[in-house]
Amino acid sequence: MIEQFQTVVAELALWREMGLVLPVWWRDDDATVPSPALDRLLALSAGFAVPLHLAVIPEPATQELVERLRGAAGVSVLPHGWKHANHAPPDQKKAEFGPHRPVTEMLEEIERGWRRIGGLFGAQALPVFTPPWNRIAPELVAGLPQAGLRGLSTFGRRNSSRAADGLWQVNTHIDPIAWHAGGGLVDTAQLAGTILGELEDRRQGVADNTEPLGLLTHHLVQDEASWSFNAMWLDLLRASAVARWVSPLSQQPND
Repeated sequence: MIEQFQTVVAELALWREMGLVLPVWWRDDDATVPSPALDRLLALSAGFAVPLHLAVIPEPATQELVERLRGAAGVSVLPHGWKHANHAPPDQKKAEFGPHRPVTEMLEEIERGWRRIGGLFGAQALPVFTPPWNRIAPELVAGLPQAGLRGLSTFGRRNSSRAADGLWQVNTHIDPIAWHAGGGLVDTAQLAGTILGELEDRRQGVADNTEPLGLLTHHLVQDEASWSFNAMWLDLLRASAVARWVSPLSQQPND
C-alpha cells in the first residue's frame, strides 16, 4: 500500500525540510460496548503511543465500556449524539440533529448525552460534541455551550476556529472508508490525493494549519485494508517527525 502514498511521503519530507509542524488528532466513532474491534483500536493507539478520541453514543453506552476504557492511557471520550437515531425523512441525508425536530428538544438530548458521558467516564470525558453522520442544524450550534459543551467536531475544513461564542470547532478531514461503495477502504489513489491536498494547502497557507488534521475512523466497520491504512498513516506521521498530536481543545479561544 505504501507505494500509492509516495507523494504523501515526499510532501511530509518537504515539511520536515522547511521546519514546519503539523498538528494532528484522531477520532473514532460509534462506540457503545467492548468488542474485539475496540480492543484492536486501543492496541493500535497504544502501539503508536498516540492519543485516541473515542466518540461514544451516550444512551446505549454500557458500564462494561467504562471498565474497558478505565486506565487506557491517552484515551478521551466524546459525546456522539444521543441514540445515533436518524430523524431525517427518507429522501434526505441521515441526521440525528438536523432541521427536523424542535431545537429545544434536540438541545435537551444533547445536554442529557453530555451529562451521561461525563457521569460515566469522569476525567476521560471531553466536552466536544460529535453529531452522528457529522451533521448538525446551524440553529443548534449556538446552544451547545449552554449544554456544557466547549467544542464541536464534524467533517471537512472548518470555516472558522469558533463555531459559536465559547465553542471551538475542530473537524476531521481523512476518512478511509468507502461509505458510498458499501464499505471497505476507499480507492487508495483517491485517499492519497485527499491527504496530499490537505498537506499542500496547509503548507501553502491555503488551508488553516492551526486546525489539527483529523483522522476519522470507525472501528466497528473497518475491513483489513482499512486497518492497514490506519497503521500505515500513523507510521508515516511518526516517521515524518513533523506531526504533533494534540487535543481538539488544545488551541481553544479564550472567552
